[in-house]
Amino acid sequence: MGLKIIITGTTGMVGEGVLLECLQNSDVETVLSVSRRPAGKTDPKLKEYLVPDFLQLQPDDEQLKGYDACFFCAGITSIGKKEDEYRVITYDTTLHFAKVLYGLNPQLVFIYVSGSGTDSTEKGRLMWARVKGKTENDLLQLGFRNAYMFRPAFMKAMPGQQFLLSAYKYFSWLYPVLKIITPNSASTLQQVGRAMINAATTGYRKPILEGKDILELSEK
Repeated sequence: MGLKIIITGTTGMVGEGVLLECLQNSDVETVLSVSRRPAGKTDPKLKEYLVPDFLQLQPDDEQLKGYDACFFCAGITSIGKKEDEYRVITYDTTLHFAKVLYGLNPQLVFIYVSGSGTDSTEKGRLMWARVKGKTENDLLQLGFRNAYMFRPAFMKAMPGQQFLLSAYKYFSWLYPVLKIITPNSASTLQQVGRAMINAATTGYRKPILEGKDILELSEK
């Protein structure tokens, strides 16, 4: 039996790339996309659960029961957001979702995509880095069988993706340059997805994975 995985954020660039890798990976049996909007994909492995507001999810939600792993890829940019607003979406929503999953699937592996530069001290100057740091820290304390915090930097989209960041087309040319100058700071979304699947199946030696760790784990 393969992995049964929940993925959030499948209508965003990271979540869509991870979803595509999971759908074509033989280690994955079932994928449940939990999102506000349809993922726009058709595949025998794929199920969808449309949830307008994650904060309204109830602890006895049977549709979220029976899964092995969650790849939490949902998120927003902090640009133009006040800290309170950003915190509700980034911290409150993520922790509520994770707590619901833990109550239903205590043996689940939870993987959270934060980002390079996340501040584990929660005291730094950058608002987004503090909020994501607290999110990481509190997720690691929930009690999941394993929890991993992924901190990718530049990510290259997979072929066929339709949900790309508006600025991506202006910066996609940077990928081959970064692979030469700072190879650990750039990865493909296929590598990110593979690393998540490998973390769920075989684990990793530490809970916070920077770019180098993601690349290493993707090759296992």
